[in-house]
Amino acid sequence: MNTRKLITLFLMLLSLTLCAQGENMKEKKEQIRGLKVAFFTTELNFTNSEAEKFWPLYNTFDDNQFELRHQKMRAFSKRMNDGSLDKISEKEAMQFLAQIEDTEEELFLLRKKFMQNVKTILPAVKIVKLKKAEEDFNRKLLQQYRNKGSKK
Repeated sequence: MNTRKLITLFLMLLSLTLCAQGENMKEKKEQIRGLKVAFFTTELNFTNSEAEKFWPLYNTFDDNQFELRHQKMRAFSKRMNDGSLDKISEKEAMQFLAQIEDTEEELFLLRKKFMQNVKTILPAVKIVKLKKAEEDFNRKLLQQYRNKGSKK
């Protein structure tokens, strides 16, 4: 499985997990955001000027990305979790696939716009490092989640 699919799967699972937890969702999201800020700051070594411009842009992008996944995938995740997926018709499956494709396209366009905007703030080398830092952070977060689950 390639990294992009793994990250997409992880973020979808994270969205579902956070949705299921209701009130704790905002707390967990803020906790993850704090960890992400610390990780990216260390990995990318932002100047004060870069950080001032980057974080509001990134946080907006991250919030929009989360909302898009959360909002668009709600119906699909409900079907996945209530056991009715085994009874799904071909027509409904096609509708879900179309919804997933539309969501993926919207996410792509959102990331593309973010990249265009971030190019005005950061040099290309830091943008490449940002992409790697995002993947590394998600990998570490997933590993931490797995380790926490295996201790229960």
